[in-house]
Amino acid sequence: MLAALLGDAGSRAHAQGRLDGHYNVTLGGVAFGKGTWLVDVRDDQFTSAVSGATSGVLRLFTRGQGSSAVRGTVHAGQLSATSYASSIATDKKYDDVRMVMSAGAVKEYAAEPPTIQIPERVPITEAHRRGIADPLTASLMKVPGNGDTFVPEACPRKVAIFDGRMRYDLQFAFKRLDKVKSEKGYQGAVVVCALYFAPVAGHVPDRPVIKYLTDMRDAEVWLAPIAGTRLMVPYRFSVPTPLGTGIVQATQFLTTANPQAGNGSRTQ
Repeated sequence: MLAALLGDAGSRAHAQGRLDGHYNVTLGGVAFGKGTWLVDVRDDQFTSAVSGATSGVLRLFTRGQGSSAVRGTVHAGQLSATSYASSIATDKKYDDVRMVMSAGAVKEYAAEPPTIQIPERVPITEAHRRGIADPLTASLMKVPGNGDTFVPEACPRKVAIFDGRMRYDLQFAFKRLDKVKSEKGYQGAVVVCALYFAPVAGHVPDRPVIKYLTDMRDAEVWLAPIAGTRLMVPYRFSVPTPLGTGIVQATQFLTTANPQAGNGSRTQ
């Protein structure tokens, strides 16, 4: 029993950390937007919040901003969301999603404006809202084991995601190890994963964007660590588009192990 208690304490001591990230978005090398990502993982709870807005030349044509936030519990190093909210607004439209979850199942959700129900759309059933993660929680990827997190095992997984309008799978596969150097914060190794998209429900299969995303084979996500945890999160995301490569990349990536997570804090 003593060994089990000590083992559990050791697990808690490496499961608390923070991320303060700033990201730039470009499309074909042209500035598209900027955003921030704040993550706080504690012994028994976590929060994650993303916000962003259009920037650069795009603001001459449209203005847009959005935010998403999730909170939930932590048990044995596993994250389980309890609430999720997302809001996107542009000059011409808005999108608002709210969800209440428990043990990977959606208990309540609302989307405004309501999704237009047409015969071609694959219906979402109750089963599609079980055994899922929201988009933000799915981005906090725990590396299995107790050793180095910069290993091929950081990638391979399939994540079932429900975003309030569509149910889809993201499949990750190891590609290589690389290195990054932030303008502020983290400098070091990253794990690069291939990323594949598979729609399940809530979509219209014949729509060009769905076909394009399903057939895409060159998307990548670069994972960097949150200090004090075994969580890896996207540092860079790249996807080919007809207008050039779309890239979301961190310019600031400050991570700190919470003081409760051992003998002190550590910043990368």
